[in-house]
Amino acid sequence: MSLAFDAVARWSVDHRWSVVLLILLLSGVSIMGYVDPELVLMRGEDSKGDLITQSPPSGRPARPQVDPFTLSRGDAVLVADSDSFFTPEGAEAMRAVVDDLERLDYVERIVWMDRIPILNIFGLQEPLFPKNEASPERFEEAKQKALNHPLVGGQLLSSDAKTQLLLVTFDPFRVLSDDDATIRLREVAEAAAKKFPDFEVRFQVTGRIPAAIAAIESHESNQLKFQLIGYGVIILMTIILFRGIRAVLIVAMAPGLGVFWTLGVIQFLHYENNPLVDVIVPILVSLVGLTDGVHLMVQIRKLRVAGQTEASAAKLGIQQVGMACFLTSLTTAIGFGSLMLADSQWVREFGACSVIGVGLTFVAVVTVIPFLCSTPLGRNLHVGHEGSLIDRNLDRITIFINTALKRPKLLSAAGIALTIAFFAISFLKLTPDQRQSDGLPERAEATKALHHVDERFGGLEFARVDVYWSDKVPDDSAEILRVVAEIDDYLNTEDLIGHPLSIRNLIDAQPGSGPPEERMTLIDLLPPPLKVAFFEPDRNYSKITFRVQDLGIAKYGPVFERLEEKLATMKAEHPEFHFDLNGAAVWRWENLYQIVVDLAASLGAASVIIFIVLAVVYRSIRLGLISIIPNMFPLVFTGAFLAWLGYSLEIVMVCSFTVCLGIAVDDTIHFLTRYLEEREHHSEQDAIRRAFTGVGTALIMTTTVLVVGFSTVIFSESRDHKIFAMMGALTISAALFGDLIFLPALLAAFGPKRVDTPAHRDSTVM
Repeated sequence: MSLAFDAVARWSVDHRWSVVLLILLLSGVSIMGYVDPELVLMRGEDSKGDLITQSPPSGRPARPQVDPFTLSRGDAVLVADSDSFFTPEGAEAMRAVVDDLERLDYVERIVWMDRIPILNIFGLQEPLFPKNEASPERFEEAKQKALNHPLVGGQLLSSDAKTQLLLVTFDPFRVLSDDDATIRLREVAEAAAKKFPDFEVRFQVTGRIPAAIAAIESHESNQLKFQLIGYGVIILMTIILFRGIRAVLIVAMAPGLGVFWTLGVIQFLHYENNPLVDVIVPILVSLVGLTDGVHLMVQIRKLRVAGQTEASAAKLGIQQVGMACFLTSLTTAIGFGSLMLADSQWVREFGACSVIGVGLTFVAVVTVIPFLCSTPLGRNLHVGHEGSLIDRNLDRITIFINTALKRPKLLSAAGIALTIAFFAISFLKLTPDQRQSDGLPERAEATKALHHVDERFGGLEFARVDVYWSDKVPDDSAEILRVVAEIDDYLNTEDLIGHPLSIRNLIDAQPGSGPPEERMTLIDLLPPPLKVAFFEPDRNYSKITFRVQDLGIAKYGPVFERLEEKLATMKAEHPEFHFDLNGAAVWRWENLYQIVVDLAASLGAASVIIFIVLAVVYRSIRLGLISIIPNMFPLVFTGAFLAWLGYSLEIVMVCSFTVCLGIAVDDTIHFLTRYLEEREHHSEQDAIRRAFTGVGTALIMTTTVLVVGFSTVIFSESRDHKIFAMMGALTISAALFGDLIFLPALLAAFGPKRVDTPAHRDSTVM
């Protein structure tokens, strides 16, 4: 392998035109990806969506001929808050709001509490709001009537009668801008309400389309903003740490070019609107490239200080550091590549793009930096090396190495014990979780309104229990109503389940009373749109809907498990019936476990592969085993920290764990590679000290840059990005601690021993 890097070193310095041609070729392919990838590849089938965010398979029967009434089909939800809905001015104002909204050419219809279907086909359509001149007593009666109405109370009107939901359906061919579906709705509603100065009301917009718009807008703004921030961090940190403008330009050139190549090449894959690819990949590729670039540049500058020429320093630099850079890129690619084992399409795309980016950036580092260092740009490259902040204070940091060497067994035992303890805490405390709003910016109106509806209505999202029965059960069987009522009664016992709705509620709203045998016939009194919404006798089907808050599946998992156990018990009691639990929240609960298992499996596979790679390359199983602690410690430390903060295990966290594993091994590899080189001529403890002296500057530099680079993403509006960045910064910091404390101690206590020959003693004295 060293011969290969010798050849790369000679080629990148002695065959400059070949390097230029390679750069131009990769740049040309990337530019074509930016401009029009269709010139090279024909677009395949459209993406089928991501496992995390796509709508789950509904499992619903085919829609009947009659369009069923629904409370969950609106494209947007206008949330209105007021203390005086049931007043003459409040009623008049809300009617004016609805009238003005329906005058918008792209608004198809609005479902609200004053326009719900009648409950009896022989009844008359009667608005729930009385006329403006009605008495206060009449309005109070109307409020109680609305709260008791099965389609209004808890569905369109909160239990305290202070929040209303207006379900807006759009004509998709007339919606011309994102603002039409969000800001303009609220502005029109506010303008209509202002005509009634004594009526105070506040409007917010949420729902399916506003939430999607908020997520896309946040994604697009973050894409540009954090790419610029990432590039700025590279320049700023290298200027601060290198104290030499030439070194800054050369080091920044390689990862910058790697990012340019990566973003161009992945255009051919058509991974549009994937925030992990567009936002995280550029920053991570920049940081990974910068890591190798800093190590290589530090070595070249040291060689220049030692008196080597530009060309010879460039050749020797790649010969001495190239192997470690290759191993770090390989192991990082393994960490990223393991994500491709996941079920989630976004995660798979992220893993594939990361592998491509790491590979292209490695090519940029081992060709561009030696090439530029051997040109006139590399002249006086070492100027400022002596003034480096880290180099000036490296002796102070050596105290960590000396401490580790004085008590190697104690610190080794501490490292092993802490790793096991943190692993146990992470494993026991971090339970799978996922929320509907995870991909939304926290400050977005759609997100705030979503949480508000959760609080007032028990959830904006609906789930359902589907009930099927065999042909042996008559359509008017009382058993159907008894089964539905039993499910409805059970749902009402669960605190996190909000306002179940079924034929039981609609039948109870009919006049009279009696046993199910008598009440079941009243279902024929329901108007067809309302009847087929919950009961389809031709298809032996009925359903019970209920609201679910956006609290995450960690909280709803036990609820759904108890509900499934209840349905299983009912199945045994009613053998002619079959029950299915469905809905987006249920789907996330059923599938997230498998996603986390897949990601955890990929993380475990990456750990095993990295251990095998290091054991093979270093020709020592012992060194491979030693590398496990400093590589796993930062991951389990971060996991324990998240558990201490009360977090659950989310997909973005497992993704971050896998990525950080690939990055965390970089410091370990550079340290071990230098240790083995020094061990050829020095004793074990001296080799450890010299290894730190040789790579310590680069280790601290890269850790600083990585932590600052991850920290830039903390300012993203996306909660997922913030978590990813926090975990990255914390894990990389812990990785440096592990390499400065636990790795030297483990090498001193358990590293391969050799006879201390006179030559070694002489070299130590020297």
